[in-house]
Amino acid sequence: MDNIAGTKSSLTWAVHISVVLLVALWLFPTVGLLVSSFRTADQIATSGWWSALGTQKRQEPAIRVEGDQVQEGDVYVIHGELFPVADAKVSAWGTSSREPEAYEPGQTVDIGDGDTLTVSESGAYTLTSPESLEGKRLPRIFSTAATPPEFTFANYRNVLFSSTAAAGVGQSFVNTLTVAIPATIIPILVAAFAAYALAWMEFPGRSLLVAAVVALLVVPLQLALIPLLQFHNAIGIGKSYLGVWMAHTGFGLPLAIYLLRNYMVGLPRDIIECAKVDGASDFQIFTKIVLPLSFPALASFAIFQFLWTWNDLLVALVFLGTDDQRLVLTARLVNLLGSRGGQWEILASSAFVSIAVPLIVFFTMQRYLVRGLLAGSVK
Repeated sequence: MDNIAGTKSSLTWAVHISVVLLVALWLFPTVGLLVSSFRTADQIATSGWWSALGTQKRQEPAIRVEGDQVQEGDVYVIHGELFPVADAKVSAWGTSSREPEAYEPGQTVDIGDGDTLTVSESGAYTLTSPESLEGKRLPRIFSTAATPPEFTFANYRNVLFSSTAAAGVGQSFVNTLTVAIPATIIPILVAAFAAYALAWMEFPGRSLLVAAVVALLVVPLQLALIPLLQFHNAIGIGKSYLGVWMAHTGFGLPLAIYLLRNYMVGLPRDIIECAKVDGASDFQIFTKIVLPLSFPALASFAIFQFLWTWNDLLVALVFLGTDDQRLVLTARLVNLLGSRGGQWEILASSAFVSIAVPLIVFFTMQRYLVRGLLAGSVK
């Protein structure tokens, strides 16, 4: 009875579990990146993002007791502080690297020769000795500090508004928009005209052109980078925004024409023929009938093209170069990782800034993506 049409499969639960697992696998890294982008460098270095809401513990560097001794009665005393962070608390301490957590905060320890050492929870330490401490080799203190959860917007301020070339990505954000928006609109305009001609206009060689478009889908863009750059340099648009727009247009046209042509072929023929009978020209049919009906397919390609151009690194480096004033976000992140790989808070906030726009575009237009991809599957 499981194969009867209309009955619910007994494996539905397995499908649901698989979907939940896939969503979790994609969601966890994004959530981790978002949480890390609001954490400080010390917290990122000492604990994972999943423990961001708990108390953070870290091993502090060893500090040798120092300061001016003060005679208090029959003993000599040195007072000091382990760390300047006011909200940090000592959870354990020691005088040896082998046992850095041997003692509790507030415990007074005999370190030999009648000398005693006390470290409070706040990080204040007191060294006492029955003899003068001048000339003595003072002990080292190993401590484990516990700090409460801390979140900050300083990472984003540094990323978006810093004037330094290594940290500020505000200009790169604008550069990426300058590349991605025209490189998305231009292929759509050109491909829409070409797709209509291949779908509804009769002319010699139309089938060959369709076959050529399909064949271009499998050609790697890396094969055309150097010849295309040489051509751009010859005509004077090399290393410019116009050059990168034209490159993205050329690389995106085969998919755009193929996707839009397949959608337009599935439009009702009666509407097109009635418009021709009424005297409408091909241009009028295209602008007033075909384009409005093809909006789902146009939106589908716009999503693909925008995501590709926004996340592109290779084409931008080849056709824009490495000039700091025209560096796109992906290239800026590569520089951050290469020159300041230890500052993960800067890298995390920069990466989240770079994926925020594609996420907004995708979730805003995803319903058109599904409609465009399923176009023509059901008559």
